[in-house]
Parts: sequence; C-alpha cells; structure tokens
Amino acid sequence: MSESLNHKNYSQYIRFKVLVLVVLLTLLIFLALADLALGSAGLSLADVGKAVFGLGDRKVVTIVQKMRLPRVATALVAGFGLAAVGCVMQSILRNPMADASTLGVSPGAAFGAAFAIVVLNSGIQSPSDASVSFANPFTLSLCAFVCSMIPTVVILSLSRLQRVKPESMILTGVALATLFSGGTAIIQYFATTTQLGSIVFWTFGSLTSTTMREVWIMAAVTAAAFVFFFLNRWNYTALLSGESAAKALGVNTDALVIGSMIVCSLTAAVTTAFIGILNFIGLIAPHIVRRIIGNDYRFLLPASALAGTCLLLLSDLLSRMILAPQVLPIGAITSFVGAPVFIYLINRRNRRP
Repeated sequence: MSESLNHKNYSQYIRFKVLVLVVLLTLLIFLALADLALGSAGLSLADVGKAVFGLGDRKVVTIVQKMRLPRVATALVAGFGLAAVGCVMQSILRNPMADASTLGVSPGAAFGAAFAIVVLNSGIQSPSDASVSFANPFTLSLCAFVCSMIPTVVILSLSRLQRVKPESMILTGVALATLFSGGTAIIQYFATTTQLGSIVFWTFGSLTSTTMREVWIMAAVTAAAFVFFFLNRWNYTALLSGESAAKALGVNTDALVIGSMIVCSLTAAVTTAFIGILNFIGLIAPHIVRRIIGNDYRFLLPASALAGTCLLLLSDLLSRMILAPQVLPIGAITSFVGAPVFIYLINRRNRRP
C-alpha cells in the first residue's frame, strides 16, 4: 500500500514539473510571436508567419527577416543561455547571488569593449543614424570576449594552485569585477564624446546589433553548454547538499566545479561579447522557477532557461512599447524588471518561519 502511495506521489511530482515546463514553453512561443508582430509596421500574425518563410509582400518579408527575426532569435538564445549559466553557477558556487557578473565576466567584457572603442577606434560610425552600427563589430566583440575570459583564467589558476573554495572564487570574482570597472572608468576619462557615447550604448545592451551569423554562433555555444549542463544534472542536485555529501554519492566535485565554470564563463562571454551587458536575467530566472518546482536540476535547469528567455522577450517588448516608437535600452529594462522581482523574492524568503 505504501509503495503504491509513494509511486502515486512521485507520478504527481513529475507531472507537476512537466506541466510547469509546458506552461513556460507556451508562454515563450506567445511572447516570441508577439515580439515579431508588434511594431510600428502594424503586421498581423498571418503576415509575420508568411514572412518568416519568405512569403507574402516583399516589404513585410524584409522587415521580419532583416529586423525582427534576428532580434527575437537573439533574445531566445541569449535569455536561454544566460539563465542556464546562472542556474548552474548558483549550484557549483553554492551561492544564490551567483551569475555571470559574480565572476567578473560582464565587467571584463565591458572593459574589453571600452578598450576596442577608444584604443582601436571601433566605436559607432555615426551616432545620428537611425540604425546604430559599430565601425568594427568583430574587433569589439573579440576584445570583449577575451577580456571577459580573463577573470575565469585567473580564478581557475588560483583554484589549481591554492585549492580555493567556491566562496573564495566569488570574492576573487568580485575583486576582479571592481578592477575591470576601474579600468573602464579610466578609459572613459580619456574618451571623446562620440567614443563615450559608443561605450554607454554598448553597456546598455542591445538585441538589434546582431546578425543571424552571430545568432548561430551564440546558439551553437549555448546548445553545447546546455548539453554539458544537462548531462551533469544529477551532480548539480547532489552538490546542493554539500561537497561532502556529493563526494559520498560518487561526484568528482573538483572536476565538476572547474569544468562547469569554464563552460559557464565561455557561454556568458560569447553572449555578452555580441549583445552587451544584460542584468538580472541569469540571477532571477532560476530563483523564480526554484520557488515553483524546487531544486531538482532535471527540471530546474530547463525551466530556468525557458524562464530566462521569457523574461528577455518580455523586456524587449516593454522596451519598444513603453515610449513607442522610441526604443529604450534593453539592459535598463531588464534591470527595472529584475530588481523589484529579486527584492520581492528575497523578502519572501526571509519571512519564512
């Protein structure tokens, strides 16, 4: 009787979590379609559906495939990757505040972008143009990527030489983030007005500066990272019980932490290098989902990734609708959406008996 009851409870446990995943996927599809359809052109869903496959009016096809589809695809890939990275980092570092910025990845990318804009003259070509483009986006992205990986190399080197613990990794990341922020401030001090505007524009974050080629690069890295994360889903769940408990279950915690850090940093670095800094996506998406389905990484990991995508799509919609036809910086919108939600989650957690 007890075995039958336990089996029934476990079935209900699984069904509920699968239902949450289905709801998140449905919400993602709805937001993606809304993001494709809404805009000053006044397109219907039918027009958008045809234009995605190159059918219908030529002007509509151009608007959808050249302007809206790359932006929505960028939001899908970036939100998915950043949220998955945040979810994994919170496990391996055993810190609810862990995300890409915790290890200095985002500040490192900002320093690299500022260096490329000021020293290598890769800033915005003409700030007055309606469509903003950088003089040398490849150089800018490359510098942002290289500098965003420096904190990871430093932290991993210390972990190999000094055997530092996850808590020490976080503190080292915070110190490096402060160092890079200081370096960015110094570069800004010597920048011209146009260069300073380029730095500010990049640090705001943008979903409109990527081409489909860059989206495919981000998608390939994100897909490979998610496969790695999902193959280690049991290990992440075990690690939440503590390093000793995970080792007792046969988890090679040292290899797991180092390998996951490399993959997380690489994924976040590639995404940040192409789209700039987007705050809170990787931080709050796992927290929101965790309150609903718990810490089982079989479901928490994909649910966090889907929630991150939904948050970024929603932020993109808000950035274009609040002061339409003016488009607000996506990074500012993610901060305005994320900060109140995160404060609410912290307060609810602290009120628990």
